[in-house]
Amino acid sequence: MASSGLLASLSLDLDNQWSYMRTHGDAGWETRPSYLPLLLPLALDLVESVGLKMTVFLVGEDARPASSHALLRQIPTRGHEVGNHSLNHLQWLHKLPQDELAHEIVEADRLITAASGQKPRGFRGPGFACSTTLLRILARNGYDYDCSTFPTFVGPLARAYYFMSARKLSEQESDERQDLFGGVRDGLRPLSGYRWALSERDEQGQPLPELLEIPVTTLPVLRTPIHMSYLLFLAQRSPWLMRRYLDTAIALCKLRGVEPSFLLHPLDFISGEECPALRFFPAMNMPARQKQALLREVLLKLSEHFVVVPMNQHAQALRQRGLPLRQPDLAA
Repeated sequence: MASSGLLASLSLDLDNQWSYMRTHGDAGWETRPSYLPLLLPLALDLVESVGLKMTVFLVGEDARPASSHALLRQIPTRGHEVGNHSLNHLQWLHKLPQDELAHEIVEADRLITAASGQKPRGFRGPGFACSTTLLRILARNGYDYDCSTFPTFVGPLARAYYFMSARKLSEQESDERQDLFGGVRDGLRPLSGYRWALSERDEQGQPLPELLEIPVTTLPVLRTPIHMSYLLFLAQRSPWLMRRYLDTAIALCKLRGVEPSFLLHPLDFISGEECPALRFFPAMNMPARQKQALLREVLLKLSEHFVVVPMNQHAQALRQRGLPLRQPDLAA
């Protein structure tokens, strides 16, 4: 049982093998290799084994094949929420022209709704891509919340690691990825939920409900990541270090009244044995069983201190409070 009345939301960005390969610049991604038939039931089983539900952010192209529909319908059928993670998982999504950006969101919404049987009400940009234009498109299309902001100072370090590990990129590819994972300025953004001041109106000129922002939580004060992939990065060096870091994160969140939004990725569940093409990712040499045991341990620890819910329930609770209103300070 949670030792505080604070909420924590749990989500999984269901990035597929092909999307990681494309971002990394690897050949063969065009054939859309997928681990979803293995990964999704595994992830749902593990989360449910500790009595939790989560939000699963789907990529639209993974929902397009009719053969994927039965698999994706498991998400709402088993009591989890479906979210929108864009059509093509372009981590430079925020750089697209407005019409292309709108298509990425609206077409993904259509495909995900048709495949899963549930209409998404929340959005997360791939690679935490976000812009004012993107937020306005979400508001106009009836979205309740966005969760694309990642208030950390380590974006440039993650980008440097990416460029060191990627193959030689073309000039266009390098330009697309030049602000991948954000900049130092992102570390100054709020850790707790707020409302975007967008002043959007419907076709009749009536004000639309304000779009909520639920940041992916980072360590209060230091603003270093606390998502599961980072915890596994630490555990690869020392499980003791991972546990002490998590304890510190939980204590600081409770002290400052921050309700964590805890993020999972597919590679938190599997290893290079299951997916050799992605061995270049951190912690992919850790056995899958060890990863899963650590993930279960982390989720149980979070449940001891917070009421862990899917993101739509977190958003609903936030709407009942007097959240601060924030002017967009993102790229147009």
